[in-house]
Amino acid sequence: MQNKIAAPRLVNMDVFLFSVAASIAALIGGYVAFCSRQKLNLALGFTAGLILGLVAFDLLPEIFEISASQNLDIMWPMIGLVSGFLLFHIVEKLILIHHGSESQYGPHQHPYVGVAGAVALSGHSFLDGLSIGIAFQINTAVGVAVAIAVIGHRFADGFNTTNVMLYHQNAPSRAKLMLMIAAAMPIIGGLTSLLFSLSESILGIYLGFFAGFLLYIGAADILPQAHSKGSSRWTILLTVGGAIFMFLITRLA
Repeated sequence: MQNKIAAPRLVNMDVFLFSVAASIAALIGGYVAFCSRQKLNLALGFTAGLILGLVAFDLLPEIFEISASQNLDIMWPMIGLVSGFLLFHIVEKLILIHHGSESQYGPHQHPYVGVAGAVALSGHSFLDGLSIGIAFQINTAVGVAVAIAVIGHRFADGFNTTNVMLYHQNAPSRAKLMLMIAAAMPIIGGLTSLLFSLSESILGIYLGFFAGFLLYIGAADILPQAHSKGSSRWTILLTVGGAIFMFLITRLA
């Protein structure tokens, strides 16, 4: 288990700054939804690669290291991984927060459905900010890697928040309001994480849960969106590039 690289005050500032960056990414994603969807598939493909790389090259090795140092049965983090994957799959199907393709919504469009989806995505944004702070409790390298993936993910969710509001016939002003709320949530989540600390064993289990959540988001949400308008060579290359980029980040951090 690596020691923390920075002093607590500097770590707190890192959590705040990366949470702000995640909020800005959500606003940019929302702006793209308002203005243009051209080349969005390229950004989403790269984000999916980032998430896959984060899980494979950073979170899973960290889980194994924590388990070894704390004599934690590796089965517990793996149960967390499966639980994270299945929980968000169930939530997605129950409250319809998945918006990979507009065709799946069917013919019925109601403003309250869009608001419900945007609220769910805002709660999701809070958890992303919380995850940034918790990752920095492990060490700075893990915190930075998680934050990079979350920032890319927030871009996609900012796009989705705006898109679902507009698709379900909400006024642009209301869509902008929900986008602002969703964009504020990572900051609130990041600051909330500074109010408590977790034991290393609990952190190991949480990392498993977070890894399962990210695998689901990357494989079942962002990657299908990237290819929803047809696969392209550049989208595939950027997905691979995102994974390679995260590998390099984790090796150099």
